[in-house]
Amino acid sequence: MPLQAVRPKILGFISEQASAWLVALVVLLAGCALTTIVAWAASDLYEQQVRQRFQLLVNERFARLQERFEDQEQRLNGLRRFFVNSDDVSREEFDGFAQPLLLRARAYSWAPRVFREQRGRFEQEMSRQIGRPYVIRELNAAGELVPAAERDEYVPVLYSQTQSLLGVPLGFDLLAQPLRRSTLERAHRSGKLAVSQPMQLVGVEPAYATGVLLVAPVAHLSSAESSSNEPYGYVMAVISMRQLVADGLPKPDLDNLVMQIVDTSDLQQRVLFESNNVVADSDLVSVRRLSLGDHVYALSLHPSQVFEQSNHSSLPTILSMGGLLSLLLSALLYVLVSQRQRALRLVDQRTAQLRLREQELRDAHGQLRSVLNAATQVAIIATDLRGIINTFNAGAEQMLGFKAEQVIGQLTLATLHSSSELEARSASLSVALGKRIPASQAMLVESPDNPHEAREWTLIRQDGSHLSVNMLGTVLLDDHGLWIGHLAIYLDITEQKRVYEALAARDRLLKKLSAHVPGGIFQFTLEPRDNWRFIYASDGMRDIYEIEVSALQQDANKVFERIHPQDAERVRTSIRLSALQLSHWREEYRVLLPQRGLRWIRGEATPEELPGGGTLWHGYVSDISDLKRVEEELRALSITDSLTGIHNRRYFQDRLKAEMVRLNRTSGALSVIMLDIDHFKRINDQHGHAVGDGVLQELCKRISQRLRRSDVFCRLGGEEFMVLCPNTDGEQAYGLALELWQSLRSAPMASVGIVTASFGVASWQADEGIDALLLRADSAVYVAKQAGRDRVEVVARALDPAGPQSGPH
Repeated sequence: MPLQAVRPKILGFISEQASAWLVALVVLLAGCALTTIVAWAASDLYEQQVRQRFQLLVNERFARLQERFEDQEQRLNGLRRFFVNSDDVSREEFDGFAQPLLLRARAYSWAPRVFREQRGRFEQEMSRQIGRPYVIRELNAAGELVPAAERDEYVPVLYSQTQSLLGVPLGFDLLAQPLRRSTLERAHRSGKLAVSQPMQLVGVEPAYATGVLLVAPVAHLSSAESSSNEPYGYVMAVISMRQLVADGLPKPDLDNLVMQIVDTSDLQQRVLFESNNVVADSDLVSVRRLSLGDHVYALSLHPSQVFEQSNHSSLPTILSMGGLLSLLLSALLYVLVSQRQRALRLVDQRTAQLRLREQELRDAHGQLRSVLNAATQVAIIATDLRGIINTFNAGAEQMLGFKAEQVIGQLTLATLHSSSELEARSASLSVALGKRIPASQAMLVESPDNPHEAREWTLIRQDGSHLSVNMLGTVLLDDHGLWIGHLAIYLDITEQKRVYEALAARDRLLKKLSAHVPGGIFQFTLEPRDNWRFIYASDGMRDIYEIEVSALQQDANKVFERIHPQDAERVRTSIRLSALQLSHWREEYRVLLPQRGLRWIRGEATPEELPGGGTLWHGYVSDISDLKRVEEELRALSITDSLTGIHNRRYFQDRLKAEMVRLNRTSGALSVIMLDIDHFKRINDQHGHAVGDGVLQELCKRISQRLRRSDVFCRLGGEEFMVLCPNTDGEQAYGLALELWQSLRSAPMASVGIVTASFGVASWQADEGIDALLLRADSAVYVAKQAGRDRVEVVARALDPAGPQSGPH
């Protein structure tokens, strides 16, 4: 039967003769059509969801705003009932009731009705109550408050509780302005709440200036049920529309809606409130009606760009992903069809070639048998399916002492192995594979964890002695690929085991010794091309550097990563110098450890040159952090004055020498300020040495607070002190000395009063030595003492035999 007749179709339905390009094109068109259908359905669903979300946001926003408008009406009605139910309301009672009502309102006020004949008596009574003149006022043409003109009736502001910084002018007549007058008249006629036209509020931020005046008439309780109710005053709420509407709403860059509120009764259609965010490019819009008092407001709601961005359509994603998947699927099918067609052609070509090579393999098989028999150092043993030995080469005879004729056809492979090992191996394989493995086949079954692994076995020689070998077993196949037996290859490892055991004993001894040595022991090489490597590292190295020993041996640079950046290059340089000179290496350096932080390490090693190039060091490292800490503490004690805590004479001399070296090398400026406490012996004699010590400590505290970070403050001894001022010229040093002088005499010290000191200032001059500079500073102090103490003197020039020369003070 021809080969083409039994080949299945690709994917079960595509003929092999079909063009790969045609299959890919059909799949691409089908995928694009399906993507279009899904995108159309998703687009329609998206439009419905967007409208539903917009309506939910609109309903929630409208309900919140209507609730706030009603809340303002309820608060003002509450204030009106407070006046209705009270015979007389004092200012304190009004403030206590109105203060909690100020949520989302700028002010609450009470204005009684005052008639022409009552005006004089009313103003006198109010002036007496508030303790200052009270006059009914109005705004003139210049916008100034002046006494109101004569009218039949006034409605002046009497009480007011406001959030405005400017407050509400008491006595302002609300009937003096047309806008407020019309609002009061509507409230008077209806007996209910009335709202003014949009107005600009005074004393608030410009963004909150647009608002309205909400007015409620107040009538006596006895006539409250009468339809001809005549109010005797009005309570009012000044409302900023932005404060009322925007308080508590999302920020503009997070708000999903754009709002606009317009008073429908306003002929100018002025906008009372408008959101600051940007309207989205959408046809969605909703208009609702809000009521406040006797006015109705139009609330227009549009979606914002935030709403548009959070509700973006998935149509582009669907189209792009669908098109991409269609393209990938068509490409995959093209590759699949074309590769299969190409593979079938290659199969036909390879089949002819394999048949030609089959004969060559038969010839090579015979040659291979000869090669196996020639291997005298390796035992090669082959068995049939029953395990009976049918091949026993010369290496097996030499290794086990048997002759081939004694073994072939007589013994099985299992008889050459230790029975106890086979039984133990059989038990472990049975557990791992979940089925019983006979002991006679245990050496031929591969472990599921490590297939093709060469395992160690013990063989029984002809004389009964044991032989340790490594065995590698495999199956034997005939020319048709059928399983016909097994092949076992054995390698004698007796000598190798003896060497390994000796090395293991040496390693255990070395590890035990290194574990009891403080610090870490190492062998380190520097090979050509700057290759650093640890050949050996004890467990102490892990404690020193907080790095596992295995990681150290893999990458020596991990140690240098632990070394402090300021010390790393110095350590590398010292190692290279030791390698170049074959000199003993010794360094002290810092390391930064993840757990213990900064530590000091001392390392020593002896180098030797390697035959192939490079250098090998044998050495150790130890932690000397405690020793370094003691050294630092001793150094700090040696340069610190024990009484005052500042630096002592020794430290001053060292720093001054260093600064002079710097000046001679790079030039610059340097000044010193010397001070001596005036009459310090008198303080000790009158108050005792304990008080004198306290004076010295307080003086050091005041001086230190005024010094700069670069200045060095030292005690020379007794009551003498010195300030070293690097990079400071004479004028700057003199200004600093004046500040220090003033800090001492500006405030008294406990128990002794004002303590003063005499200051001397000297600045370094070219080619001048340390002694000359200090002599001029000391001379300046002497001049200050001679001039009456408690002053600052400067010796500006080098001293000559004529005596000290002083500068300005």
